[in-house]
Amino acid sequence: MVKVVSVKFNPHGKAYYFDPNGIEVRAGDTLIVETSKGLDIGECAFGEHYVTDESIIAPLRPVIRAATEEDLRIAEQNKDREKEAFAICKDKIAAHGLDMKLVDVECGFEGNKILFFFTADGRVDFRDLVKDLAAVFRTRIELRQIGVRDETKMLGGLGICGRPYCCNQFLNDFQPVSTKMAKTQSMSLNPTKISGSCGRLMCCLRYEQDAYEDLVKKIPKTGSFVQTPFGYGSVTAANILRQKVKVLIDNEREQEFKVLDADDVAIVPGGRPKPGDPLPNVLVEKVKIIDETPVSAADPWEAPSLFAEETDGSVQKKRTEENAPSQSPRSGFESRGQEQTGQMHSNSGVKPHPQHNTRPANKLGNPQGNRPVQGAQQGKAPAAPQQNSSENANKPNNHKRNRQRHYNRPKPQNEGQSKE
Repeated sequence: MVKVVSVKFNPHGKAYYFDPNGIEVRAGDTLIVETSKGLDIGECAFGEHYVTDESIIAPLRPVIRAATEEDLRIAEQNKDREKEAFAICKDKIAAHGLDMKLVDVECGFEGNKILFFFTADGRVDFRDLVKDLAAVFRTRIELRQIGVRDETKMLGGLGICGRPYCCNQFLNDFQPVSTKMAKTQSMSLNPTKISGSCGRLMCCLRYEQDAYEDLVKKIPKTGSFVQTPFGYGSVTAANILRQKVKVLIDNEREQEFKVLDADDVAIVPGGRPKPGDPLPNVLVEKVKIIDETPVSAADPWEAPSLFAEETDGSVQKKRTEENAPSQSPRSGFESRGQEQTGQMHSNSGVKPHPQHNTRPANKLGNPQGNRPVQGAQQGKAPAAPQQNSSENANKPNNHKRNRQRHYNRPKPQNEGQSKE
């Protein structure tokens, strides 16, 4: 691992590694560094950090010093010279009638070299142009031909997405882009829609290529013969991002299309079988787990009742009876009988049997201490069960009312009194 700092000479240029040389450097500082062509001024893009030995191009040149006020003044003068040199070179190109386009001009920090960048469709003989420029600027002149992508990177601008060009913002190297990437991503092959301002395929086509390649492996291709839960059919369209396919189901009566998930269809190996051959069963049925959330008793979204509640609560009582669990008549009678028997024993003070809530039975099957009912032996209906004392206690007391009726009753007439 080697300790380095990253320096950029242009805002749109590439960052290069330099040895900090014991100087404390932070991101954004202006530095004077040593290059293969002499001293140059640049901006620190990333402070001190460590990189592997393989990522360094030997020799690693050092940082000379932090830029002073004099260095900044020289840099401003060089920018003015660049503007002047651009205008002069453009006029010379027109005077010589050369088929080339001037893009940018850079002046060395020490003022010993001027670099001109241009684009052209082919090779250009610019030897006479170099002589004229050297006679004007009295320094070393260098002309460098660049591609249309490098031109767009230097000039900058806005793409069709509305954001600045990626090459001008953060791309250091251009990656190869092919038309196959546009086909994989199901994009229109219209050159005006998949090309950037430079006239080449957009660099952003490569960003999602790896994701699309993984998704394509999980979805049937258009025209594949597949098996679906609705039968066999052919894939007519596929949405890679949504992982959905449109299948034309084999139906003799009418054309039936189904839009299904890629997981719900299976490709038949070998395509559509020949007429008369059996159709293979390649679809594996998947059990879908449905999360059933129990509904609470008091549902806040329950619709209000459309019937008015009566004063005696009969509607509410009726609803309670409807919501109660259904029981057979026999079970209800047995439960009521057991309840009454339990109440009678509780009132009489006799402890009921733990299983039958009654006294233990004797050998004849009757409770101990009880005689068999004669009416039942003779086929007669048993007598009505005696009402529970607790039920009698709940009845209203009418003793006072009966006494009032007794006193208000008319007195009987005497036997000896004559009737009028």
